[in-house]
Amino acid sequence: MADYQNIKGLRVKYLSADPSNTAAGEVWYNSTTGTLRSRLVTEAWSSVSSLITARYYLGGAGTQTAGLVFGGSPFTDKTEEYNGSGWSIGGVLSTARTGMVGTGTQTAGLIVGGWQGTANQTVVEEYNGASWTAGTAYPAGVRYAGVLGIQTAAVTAGGYDTNYSNVSKEYDGSAWTASPTLNTARSGQGRSGTQTAGLIFGGDTGSSTAAAEDYDGSTWTAGTSMNTPVRNPASSSVAGTNTAALNAGGTNTGTPAVVTTTETWDGTTWTVSSAALSTARQGGAGIGTSIAALAAGGEPPTTGITEEFNRSENVVTAGAFAAGTVFPTSSSSLAGAGPKTAALGIGGYPEGSPPTGKSFEYDGTTWSGEATLNSNTGTAGVNSATGTQTACINSQNNTGGAPYNSAGEYDGTSWSNANDRPASNYADAGAGTLTAGLFFGGSGSPTTFTDVTLDYDGTNWTAGGSLATARSNIGGSGIATAALASGGFTSPPATAYDVTEEYGGTAWTAGGAMLDTTQGLKTSGTQSDSLAMAGSTPTKTTACSRYDGTAWATSPSMATARSLFAAGSQAAVGDAWGSGGYYPGSSPNRTNTTEVFSVETSAANYKTITTS
Repeated sequence: MADYQNIKGLRVKYLSADPSNTAAGEVWYNSTTGTLRSRLVTEAWSSVSSLITARYYLGGAGTQTAGLVFGGSPFTDKTEEYNGSGWSIGGVLSTARTGMVGTGTQTAGLIVGGWQGTANQTVVEEYNGASWTAGTAYPAGVRYAGVLGIQTAAVTAGGYDTNYSNVSKEYDGSAWTASPTLNTARSGQGRSGTQTAGLIFGGDTGSSTAAAEDYDGSTWTAGTSMNTPVRNPASSSVAGTNTAALNAGGTNTGTPAVVTTTETWDGTTWTVSSAALSTARQGGAGIGTSIAALAAGGEPPTTGITEEFNRSENVVTAGAFAAGTVFPTSSSSLAGAGPKTAALGIGGYPEGSPPTGKSFEYDGTTWSGEATLNSNTGTAGVNSATGTQTACINSQNNTGGAPYNSAGEYDGTSWSNANDRPASNYADAGAGTLTAGLFFGGSGSPTTFTDVTLDYDGTNWTAGGSLATARSNIGGSGIATAALASGGFTSPPATAYDVTEEYGGTAWTAGGAMLDTTQGLKTSGTQSDSLAMAGSTPTKTTACSRYDGTAWATSPSMATARSLFAAGSQAAVGDAWGSGGYYPGSSPNRTNTTEVFSVETSAANYKTITTS
């Protein structure tokens, strides 16, 4: 029998630790653990940030780290772009429709046909990374066609015109020309590859089919069939090749009708993957390749769920919120400081009670170290803070009402009085540190709102540049010379904002608009990498988004909808946390839940080899 060296052409290495540069399937002996080890290839779907707009029968293009979706049902003209972690808003289609199919890249996309409610469409649109423009119309109205290739060298395959179609046409970026017909008329098929080396698989022929066909640039020929007949997949590898393809989900002819099954093609064989979609669905957007794909949207029911497929030698753990230890009180209108392993939760209003007048410390496991707030501010209700667990400046409102201009400092043990602020307001936002702090916005009363910015140097307060939009209940993050002010609220009439402003140390300038109008949110991070968490839109939400210095994109959601809660403004995104706050429902409507965020990680997939 052949041994490992004869099979692999390698000897089993004798190492004191697992190596970092091994190839999949390589075997070594770890002398420290006394075990035989190997590195494995894994396949897995993982949930990531959902679409901004839930929809099905939408189009998709691009890759897992630069994806594109557009249109869909309910009829929409919206486009969204994916950056590898979240969705942001792109240019609108000229024609809102469903059932169109796309190909190409995020900066050079192509969509063909679709359905507008009364008729199949001949509309062709091209995307340049910002906006859609008209391409040369398709010769006949069609929906659910297979389209593959790039914007200037594409081929269509089938679709539904007045019936299931076998028509195929090529596009060179300016004109459509006829190509040989398919062997099997179909619509709603998966596709992968290019204009000269293409592959379609599955689809609807009146029922689901498993048949596949190859295209060499001149002829369609029957290929190897899939294991399961399926149509209208949740994802297929539009950016893949004809020898490396993927199909996930869709509707088959059996029970259940809508499946989670994933099949991969290696040029020879279709294989049912051990990885399955977490949510069975059909009519999603196919994006990516056979080793790095994306399934976005679909139905039933109509959803914005997005999942990533990865085939790699590493185990990928998606970014997510996880439950932390509950906060000592169920309160709203809290302030917070510090990262998730060294956090400070301050003040707040419990249900039906006066403000607590207390602060608590969190080490990532336990809330402890109750401290009474400083004397000149007493109870501290609607307040803001910035800094760390051992060096915090808290801007609090006075017991008994206005003026709302007092402040306190925390040294990790006790609170002491700080100099009063020159402006009287509450429900503002904070950023920075104890000795270089920044507070901005807020309210002087329920109907007056301010654009004031105040700098704090550890002793004195000075005026900074004014916000462009006066508002309260803003999300604040960053440092005093590079801060971010996001969302907010004014009244009457009750108005929430999607405004983002960036501070450079002297003046505020406009940043990218948020994905929704939100107030009572909290933000953590820097001006170029910030996480906006929950808030009120006006209903309490779990939705989160992430800012890259230019635009906001969706991010994994919190588990508990909430607003006006505690969080650390200067904590890095990977150290973000949130505790307490208002949550939906009748009284009592305060929560004490804590959630902590972790960013996506990747680690080598090592396996100990045993004889069992």
